[in-house]
Amino acid sequence: MNQEIKRMQPHSYDDGIAPPPRYLLIGVIGIFILLVVGAIGGYILLNNQLSMSLLLQIAVVAAPLVVLLTIIGAIVFRKQLPRRFAVWLTAAWVVLGVVGMIGFTLVFRNSLEPGQRETVKHYLPFMAIFAPPLPPVNTSLPTPEAVESNITADDLLSSSFDLSASTTAEPTADVIVPPTIEASATVEPSPTVEVTTSPVMQSLVTAVVTSAATATVEPTLPPPPTDVPQPTQAAVSPVTVNQSVSQPNAPLSALLTGITPVKQGWNNCGPANITMALSYYGWTQSQDYALGFLKPDREDKNVNPWELVNFVNDQSQIRALYRVGGDMQLIKRLISSGMPVLIETGYMFEGSDWLGHYQTVVGYNDTQQLFFVYDSYLGTGENGNGMPKTYEDFDNFWENFNRTFIVLYKPDEENLVRTILGDRADVTKANELAAQTAQQEATANPQNAYAWFNLGSSLTRLGKYQQAAAAFDKARQVGLHWRMTLYQFSPFEAYYNVGRYEEIMSLTNANLLNGGQYVEETYYWQGKVYAAENNTAKAAEAFRKAIARNRNYTAARDALNALPQ
Repeated sequence: MNQEIKRMQPHSYDDGIAPPPRYLLIGVIGIFILLVVGAIGGYILLNNQLSMSLLLQIAVVAAPLVVLLTIIGAIVFRKQLPRRFAVWLTAAWVVLGVVGMIGFTLVFRNSLEPGQRETVKHYLPFMAIFAPPLPPVNTSLPTPEAVESNITADDLLSSSFDLSASTTAEPTADVIVPPTIEASATVEPSPTVEVTTSPVMQSLVTAVVTSAATATVEPTLPPPPTDVPQPTQAAVSPVTVNQSVSQPNAPLSALLTGITPVKQGWNNCGPANITMALSYYGWTQSQDYALGFLKPDREDKNVNPWELVNFVNDQSQIRALYRVGGDMQLIKRLISSGMPVLIETGYMFEGSDWLGHYQTVVGYNDTQQLFFVYDSYLGTGENGNGMPKTYEDFDNFWENFNRTFIVLYKPDEENLVRTILGDRADVTKANELAAQTAQQEATANPQNAYAWFNLGSSLTRLGKYQQAAAAFDKARQVGLHWRMTLYQFSPFEAYYNVGRYEEIMSLTNANLLNGGQYVEETYYWQGKVYAAENNTAKAAEAFRKAIARNRNYTAARDALNALPQ
C-alpha cells in the first residue's frame, strides 16, 4: 500500500544543487529594487534638466558597491551555489563594466553638454582624457580677408577722438532690450551701509547716473522699485581706509568687509560675483537666484555686463552701472568710498588656456602695490581679505576687456558716484576716453592686439564703424585668442554696419567650432547676415536658435518678427 501511494505522488527531481540561501535571494531583490529606483531617479533628473551632480554621486558610490556586494555574496555562499559561480559572476561584471564604460565614454564625448562633462570630471577626473579636444593654446581667430579701405592703422593712430569731433550714430544692430522682470517678494534688498570716505569725495553734484539697457547704449537709471519690501536692518559693512597725510586725494589703502564669499557653479562667475557684491548691502539670495534671471540656459558661456547691471537695478534697491575705459585710480576711489566693484578681465587659470572672468574688487594697498579681489573660482585669499593681484597684473588682464567695470551703490549715492566718475559719467565721453587710451597703447606697442581690439570696440560704441572695422582688422592680423568673440561682439556690429558680411560669417563659424553654439549672439549675427542677404529661411532658423539659447534675448525675437512672412 505504501509503495502504491509513493507511485501516485508527483515525482521530485534532485539535481544535487542546493537552492540559493534565502538571504542571498533577498539581497538580489534588494539590489534590483535599488537599480530600478536609481534608473527612475535618473530619468526624472534628466527630463527636468536638473543638475547631474546627485545622479553621478549616487552612481559613483552605488555601482562599485553593487558589484562588490554581489561578488562577496557569491564567495560567502559558494557552497550553496553552482560551481565557479563567483568566477562567472566576476567575469560577467567585468564584461558589463567594459561595455558600459565604452558606452558611457561615447555619451560623455558626443552627447553631454559641457557643464555635464565638467560634473562628470569632478567625480571621475580620469574622464578628462576623453573630453572633446579644444583648440591648441594661443590659437587665434581667423585673419580678415584683404579689403580695399581708405583707412589704415596709421590713420587710426593719428586720429582725434575728442568729444566735440565725434558723432554718436544710432546703432542699427545689436540693440538688446532686456525683459521687464517683476521684483520678487522674497528678495532681500540692501540695508543702509555706513562707510568712511576721503574729504575730497564728499562733494556732490546733481546729475543722472546711467545704467545699461542695451549692448551699446546706456539709458538713464530707472527709479528704485517701490514694490520691493524693505529688509530688517543688517549689520553694517564697513570700509577701512588708511588715509595718507601727504596724498589727501588718494587713500593709501582701503578694504571692504562684510562681503559673503560665493563659490561659483559651472561657468557661473557672473551670477556668483554679482551675488557677492550685493551681499555687501545685505542681499541674502544665492547665486542660483541670479542664475535663473541671467542664464536661462545654464550652458550659456557669457553674461554681458549690462545684464548684470539690469539684474541689480530690477531685483534690488541697490543701483548699478557699468562703463568701459576705467583706470586703477578710479577703482581705488570707488572702493575707498565704500562701493564694491566688479571687473571683467582675462585670466589664465593653472592648467588652462586664456578665458574671460568676472572678479569682485574688495580692496587695495598702495604701499604693497596690490589690489585684493574675491574670486568666485579661486577663493578669497588669506584670512578672507581677498586674493592679492599686483597692479601690473591687474591692469594687464583688465585691458583684455577694455577695462570694463561695474559699480554697485545706494540710490542716495548717485551724486557721489558721478563725482568720482568725472567725465566717465557721460557714456559717450567714457567711450571716447577708452578710445584714446587704446590709441595710446597701440601706438606704444603696435603688436598689442588687445589695444587694437579695444580701439575698435570703443569706436563701435561711438558709431565710427569704418574706423572700428579697420581697428578690428589690425587686431586680427596681430592675433586674437579664439575665445575673444565668445565674450565681446563689437566686431560683428562694426562689420555689419559697413556691409562686410563675410567677416561676420568667418567669425561666427569659428565660434561654432569652439563652443559658440552656447552663445546666443553667435546665432543672432548669423541671422542678421542671412536677413541682409534675403535668405529668410536661414535667418529665421538662426534667430530661433538664439532665442532657444536665451529666451530673454529680445533683439533676436524682434529680428525674427521683422522678417518678411
